[in-house]
Amino acid sequence: MSQTEEIVEQCLKNYTYVFQKDILKDKVAFITGGGSGICFTIAEIFMRHGCNTVIASRNFSRLQKSAKTLSYVTGQRCLPVQMDVRQSQTILSAVDAALKEFGKIDYLINGAAGNFLCALDRMSFNAFKTVMDIDALGTFNVSKVVFDNYFKEHGGVIINITATLHFRGQALQGHAGPAKAAIEAMTRHMAVEWGQHGIRVMCVAPGPIADTEGLRKLGGGLFPERLKFIEENIPIQRIGERVDIADICLFLVTPAAALLTGTVVVADGGCWLTDDNGLARMKLVKSVL
Repeated sequence: MSQTEEIVEQCLKNYTYVFQKDILKDKVAFITGGGSGICFTIAEIFMRHGCNTVIASRNFSRLQKSAKTLSYVTGQRCLPVQMDVRQSQTILSAVDAALKEFGKIDYLINGAAGNFLCALDRMSFNAFKTVMDIDALGTFNVSKVVFDNYFKEHGGVIINITATLHFRGQALQGHAGPAKAAIEAMTRHMAVEWGQHGIRVMCVAPGPIADTEGLRKLGGGLFPERLKFIEENIPIQRIGERVDIADICLFLVTPAAALLTGTVVVADGGCWLTDDNGLARMKLVKSVL
């Protein structure tokens, strides 16, 4: 697939319900990065359980297509809003549009992220800053706007999508790992300060997930032997699926998770325990990129 070719998202052909189908009836979720990848599937699973959604990103063309697909398959409403998590005014406009459309926001999923393979000694100042701005600052920006404009008075649930890159120090990820670590620290602070407002804040940290841009660009696409290694050594003996992460997020917003806040749910099948940290591949990457 060329870099200019846009992936058209498709909904699941089959889905097994663990929770009651209407468990999120009349709820509203605001999902950044919801036009594609894991967050598209989070939107789908929430909508399959009765939730209306707002999906937000910079690529409005993709958002419109994804929103149309999601609504057609689930029968729920999906509002696409163009937004850049680094620009507060666009966030304010997007949240305002969401509240005008639905009158409330029950759940916020912070899934917008940026990443690429790069050794630290080759990374520019701007490259590092860009990833930190999208991931860490972006998570704060959106959370702050939603808090100020709705959650402070009405409560809600925030789920921040992170990763396991910083657990052991993943080679070629010296920008994304610190960004995810910052989000996890921020999550604990938010949980402490905002709990009194009826707000729960958590992280979900996926490992390698099939059919994602991350796996295509950072794992299996460039290094197929790495993907084979993961599949052979991961404790549960399989790569995660997007629906796995979506179901975990679904659980976290239900009353079944009412006691959870300020915590990180590591959803990788134990991969970080058995995978290497990529140091041996760094020389090869430097010769390829």
